[in-house]
Amino acid sequence: MSLPQEKAADVSASKITISELTQSEFPHWDAYVQEHPESTFFHKAGWKTVLERSFGHPCHYLIAKQEDKVCGVLPLGRVKSALFGDALISTPFCVYGGVIANSDTITGELERKACELADTLQVDYLELRNKKQRHADWPSKDMYVYFRKEIDENSDENLKAIPRKQRAVVRKGIKAELDVSNEKNLDNLYFAYSSSVRNLGTPVFSKKYFATLLDVFTDDCGVTTISKNDVTISSVLSFYFKDEVLPYYGGGTSAARGLKANDFMYWDLISKSGEQGIKYFDYGRSKLGAGSYSFKKNWGFVAEPLFYEYYLVKSKSIPEVNPNNPKYKIFIDAWRRLPLRVANFLGPFISRSLG
Repeated sequence: MSLPQEKAADVSASKITISELTQSEFPHWDAYVQEHPESTFFHKAGWKTVLERSFGHPCHYLIAKQEDKVCGVLPLGRVKSALFGDALISTPFCVYGGVIANSDTITGELERKACELADTLQVDYLELRNKKQRHADWPSKDMYVYFRKEIDENSDENLKAIPRKQRAVVRKGIKAELDVSNEKNLDNLYFAYSSSVRNLGTPVFSKKYFATLLDVFTDDCGVTTISKNDVTISSVLSFYFKDEVLPYYGGGTSAARGLKANDFMYWDLISKSGEQGIKYFDYGRSKLGAGSYSFKKNWGFVAEPLFYEYYLVKSKSIPEVNPNNPKYKIFIDAWRRLPLRVANFLGPFISRSLG
């Protein structure tokens, strides 16, 4: 497999230098991310801190400079385990990643550096999580899509934009007289999230991970929790970036379905975000055909393809570490039957390697 080819020069003759991000350069990195039109929340330097502090995963955040000014960045984290292999990913545990840069030439230089790093580290593969196709000659996955939609500052208009059938479900949630809290209560968030994830047969992330997210991204994240009679039913952790909100980690208890609490929770988040001047609601990633895929389509969101592209080093083929892999079916079915306390204890030892 060939490394990225250099495109026609489209930058000045001044030399481009690429190095690994240092703590003192975090502000410069984030200032660049904030201004770049194709950046995402998952390009922020804080993810380096989150990955290292929460999981102990080594990070190689590549920063390109020209005349001492940042001209491109590529966040990379290494996730290595006996169960799922050894990968260099941009960005682990995140929907989006890949290079953002001032030009195609700089993008190519950063990608080439990442490939060289993957070769040096002798990982199984390098994975770049792009919104746009970059390498038609690289192996890629076509199983993921993302959902992102513009929202209105008027709640009535947002409600009208929801297809009729789903709008009726939202109205049922409204009529259930549920309580909404925007307090960043980690215990309530984790209870709702872990209950939902266990029921899906997926290993839960550690509570420490959520605490780290709230600590590192203090002003850029929020929590919406739904309760009834002071009992937590649903909760979601959302990220805020530029003019968008991204509900990212959420879930509900068994009571959520009957009360339409999850539907009400996302409606409340859309409504309040629009009123606050936020322009876009990013529903995140789903696998084609999965339950979350259907759920998001029911809201009137249109699926957009994601391009997860692989530079293979030691692997002969792209990895299939996902719930659709038949060999994980028995594990998933067994996990769903675990007591919540047991699932919450064991889950973090496995999930930290799922990248």
